Amino acid sequence: MTSIAFKPFTGLRRSSALPCPDSAATTTLSKPVVKFHVSAARTSPKLNNRNLRVAVVGGGPAGGAAAETLAKGGIETFLIERKLDNCKPCGGAIPLCMVGEFNLPLDIIDRRVTKMKMISPSNIAVDIGQTLKPHEYIGMVRREVLDAYLRDRAKENGANVINGLFLKMDMPKSWDEPFVLHYTEYDGKMGAVGSKSTLEVDAVVGADGANSRVAKAINAGDYDYAIAFQERIKIPDEKMVYYENLAEMYVGDDVSPDFYGWVFPKCDHVAVGTGTVTHKSDIKKFQLATRNRAKDKILGGKIIRVEAHPIPEHPRPRRLFGRVALVGDAAGYVTKCSGEGIYFAAKSGRMCAEAIVEGSQNGKKMVDEGDLRKYLEKWDKTYWPTYKVLDVLQKVFYRSNPAREAFVEMCADEYVQKMTFDSYLYKTVAPGNPLEDLKLAVNTIGSLVRANALRKEMERLNV
Repeated sequence: MTSIAFKPFTGLRRSSALPCPDSAATTTLSKPVVKFHVSAARTSPKLNNRNLRVAVVGGGPAGGAAAETLAKGGIETFLIERKLDNCKPCGGAIPLCMVGEFNLPLDIIDRRVTKMKMISPSNIAVDIGQTLKPHEYIGMVRREVLDAYLRDRAKENGANVINGLFLKMDMPKSWDEPFVLHYTEYDGKMGAVGSKSTLEVDAVVGADGANSRVAKAINAGDYDYAIAFQERIKIPDEKMVYYENLAEMYVGDDVSPDFYGWVFPKCDHVAVGTGTVTHKSDIKKFQLATRNRAKDKILGGKIIRVEAHPIPEHPRPRRLFGRVALVGDAAGYVTKCSGEGIYFAAKSGRMCAEAIVEGSQNGKKMVDEGDLRKYLEKWDKTYWPTYKVLDVLQKVFYRSNPAREAFVEMCADEYVQKMTFDSYLYKTVAPGNPLEDLKLAVNTIGSLVRANALRKEMERLNV
């Protein structure tokens, strides 16, 4: 067994008894955060002869972004990831703002999507993208490429990348003790079995996905989750031309009772998938229906990879405990309606790391829960409106096929497209034009009235 320990640990100044995870206050997006600040600069002791040490568990976009920011900020950083070639089942769409914010090289972006088709349950297709400016696009990436790039960049900036499986962690019994992480390290010396190892750190960032073991360690609570199922399909070159800069989204009870099906272009293949929260056991049936809806355009294709993974539907009841914070899917940062998570994962990882760097004065002082809470307060203030709007949209338009028909009809409106793309590409709830908003409200009500009438007629015919 190997272990990584540090010089005598200088703990936090005790200001209150350390509560057990079961009794700690919870934090959610739907409730206002209690304004409780503890400044590291005023209350936390200076570290002697070493810098702050932080472990980031999980090497996806959240973990990679967190590790890079921590390492750049003077923190001794350890990034633990089991699968360095992980191919998460993910549509792979990223907004334009992420390319600039995270300085992503264009060669890791497989496709620049400038056109989308939203296809209704009755196969009415609406073309979306007419409001995009010449420089605007939705990036399509493969997770194994993006994740590896972010991890490599973190390593280049000083992070220690460990190929290992996180097992558990021993919580400190007092404020002057470290966390002890237990993991299996795969360094090639012990083959596939690996070697048991330990690591002592001052703080932990849980970026280990929907099945987060870090979340379990702090009793972060459960959440509803969707199952995402995706097949990567290699289609003939002449058919790939159709998807060169186009993505498709299918809605309907056949492809998912509460989500959507997709066909997203990659470098030399397409990703075809769907997801559901309420009917997980039927996921393969929904996947078959998605393939059937797109069959003419993917005819002759060969399935080259099959992937499945849980996707959180809302933030966990607890995202912070002491010097442990959750980010990305581990925290539950996936939007309703669109199921988007890559940008929010990377952004939350960076925000959390920035709070640690600031609170520790670039690794020179100990941090505490007050420092990490600043990340949650900033996150909730910035993104709570986006999550709320998409939650409402899903509840209104994904409840029945007639409602989905109304949704697709609404997507044909140029103003709707502009507002949607502006909000998606730049990750803000775009301010609207009052007159256009009024017209949109009237049109939406009209669409929903027609959808409700259609639903009642369908129910009558089915009696």
